[in-house]
Amino acid sequence: MSTLLNDWRDRPTHRRVWGLAAPMILSNISVPLVALVDSAVIGHLPHAHQLGAVAVGASLYSFLASMMGFLRMGATGFAAQAAGRDDGAMLRRVLVQGLSLALLFSLLLWALALPFSHLALGLMQPSAALEQSTRDFFQVRLLGLPAALATYALVGWFLGTQNARAPLAILLVTNFTNIGLNLWLVIGLGWGVIGSAWASVLAEWLSVAIGLALTRPSLRAYPGHMAWAALKAWHSWKPMLVVNRDIFLRSLALQLVFFLVTVQGARLGDATVAANALLLNGLMITAYALDGLAHAVEALCGHAIGAGNRAQLRRSMTVACGWSLLASVAFAGVFLFGGHLFIAMQTDIPSVRETADTYLPYLAVLPLIAVASYLLDGLFIGATRAREMRNAMLLSVALMLPVAVLTTGLGNHGLWLSFLLFMALRAVTLGVVGWRLHQRDGWFT
Repeated sequence: MSTLLNDWRDRPTHRRVWGLAAPMILSNISVPLVALVDSAVIGHLPHAHQLGAVAVGASLYSFLASMMGFLRMGATGFAAQAAGRDDGAMLRRVLVQGLSLALLFSLLLWALALPFSHLALGLMQPSAALEQSTRDFFQVRLLGLPAALATYALVGWFLGTQNARAPLAILLVTNFTNIGLNLWLVIGLGWGVIGSAWASVLAEWLSVAIGLALTRPSLRAYPGHMAWAALKAWHSWKPMLVVNRDIFLRSLALQLVFFLVTVQGARLGDATVAANALLLNGLMITAYALDGLAHAVEALCGHAIGAGNRAQLRRSMTVACGWSLLASVAFAGVFLFGGHLFIAMQTDIPSVRETADTYLPYLAVLPLIAVASYLLDGLFIGATRAREMRNAMLLSVALMLPVAVLTTGLGNHGLWLSFLLFMALRAVTLGVVGWRLHQRDGWFT
């Protein structure tokens, strides 16, 4: 206990954590802010199916894009460890490999996207109006997919070099551009659901342009040369591909859970799927804010592992854990006492408001349950311990699914109870694996 207290009192660690976390929290919060603006703009159109179409279409797109989250996570871990070794050549290789994989996987997803959307909408059995609007929205959003994946790789690489200002610039400029375009295209030009999709596409391509422009000054801090010949050798790709494979499987399982929430909500009616989308916007705000601290953990812990500094690793985790717990309590209080205003801000459709208000207590509990999994994700990503992350996620899903089946009779209450259980299982499984690694000094092996 005295060691933890001493770690918590270490002011340089607090400065390092917040030096990375504060810019990332600001930039991360702008992401759910875009979703809130989307919901608020579309939610004040006359029909529930329009809000439902944006919710379902964005969920389908997010399912595809978020499966590629390994492009960010893998880049962060490898770049952080290379920075810890002052290996400028490896940093350049990680950047090129990340962007190359982003292009490759965007082409693959384009080939799979339309069959996937047909299958997903068939499972959801939505109303005819909701189905058509969702198809229109989703097909336009696909035009921004290569840019979104390239941005994942760029943001991950910047975080690995402990440069939080570049992701801040990328995300703030592009997301506020998205907001402005949403207001103009949806309300000003009257494009409706399609306008919301085009706003996102244009903003995603702007993010790539900004990110590429910012790589040059970042590379000056780490002298070295790009070894193009090394890219022809399999051994130079194998570590990243192995880690990315495991993070992909982990992300696929995670997105499957969110996708099933949307599918089951759609089966319960247009108002329910729209209400769940508004509540999940609250989860997004919590997740992106707490992820700011998790991103700091990724960079600092990866750097500490690359440098072989056990004390720095312990101090970084202690400080980030303390601030994450405080933040989760604050979010729980906001949703508990101000949740009704949060819902009212997003829509004025009476049926959606009434449905969302019923399930607000679940949203209030969610930050307290989810906080540990976000923080532990950061540690495992920084350590490039992707296999352990994959196994913990698959186990969590396997334990949750039977409960989800048994609680279908409870309707949307059963859906939310299953989701809360899943988030708790994520924290428990990662915690057990992390403790075992700590006991045998496995983080540095």
